[in-house]
Amino acid sequence: MTAATATDAVARAGGVRALWAGNPQSVVQRGLIAARSSSWAVVLSGFFEPVFYLASMGIGLGPLIGDVQTSGGIEVSYAAFIAPALLAVSAMNGAIYDSTWNVFFKLNYGKLYEGMLATSLGPLDVALGEILYALLRGLLYATGFMIVMQILGLNLAPTAILAIPAVLLIAFGFASVGMAVTSYMKTFQQMDWINFVLLPMFLFSATLYPITIYPEWIQHIIMAFPLWHGVELIRGLTTGVMSPDMWWHILYYVVMVAVGLVFTTKRLRALFLD
Repeated sequence: MTAATATDAVARAGGVRALWAGNPQSVVQRGLIAARSSSWAVVLSGFFEPVFYLASMGIGLGPLIGDVQTSGGIEVSYAAFIAPALLAVSAMNGAIYDSTWNVFFKLNYGKLYEGMLATSLGPLDVALGEILYALLRGLLYATGFMIVMQILGLNLAPTAILAIPAVLLIAFGFASVGMAVTSYMKTFQQMDWINFVLLPMFLFSATLYPITIYPEWIQHIIMAFPLWHGVELIRGLTTGVMSPDMWWHILYYVVMVAVGLVFTTKRLRALFLD
């Protein structure tokens, strides 16, 4: 071992450099280059899924249901009620796909992270880079769906433009936690638990009907779901019903981001550096 290598090994053993080299953009760049050879049909499928839900339920079923009252106390069409919820779901799905299945393959089969961490990159660079790449997918889905909502007249207030940064925050939260959870999984069978968790969140997080139809004790359970906070945040922005409670929704996702990054960084370090 040369003197330079020994010095580098000591530096990587502890301190800030062991976690962070300030270069997560290289991980994002690697993901974008790899995406060029992937099937765009798979990428676009995540965008069309909420559009199909909106067309079948919001436009098709909406006239039979009529107006629906939001948690802010205003009545909107059924399409305008579910559209922001589907926008949050779109951001969640885009972020979760890249931060779970893709990360699982790279971690356990592609062995890409071992190679990355053998360079000057630290585990925080890898974690943040992968999460930022997942955010790009979430942003792609959200922007496309927002355009569809605008064309259909479902953005009811100028504050709807703020739904884009809100969607990024939602995607950031889900991507951070998704990657942290994935780092502990060893088999593809364990990955099925992700869909087992996502499906109830999609169905019960006030996405398709108001949360007030449930008994109060069930409402408290649903309010613990991360997707419910995203749905309420975006629905408030697209309908123009702003309230102080929106800061609690934002804080919820800030905590998700912090917890996810901490656990992912520690896990990658434990797997490949310690």
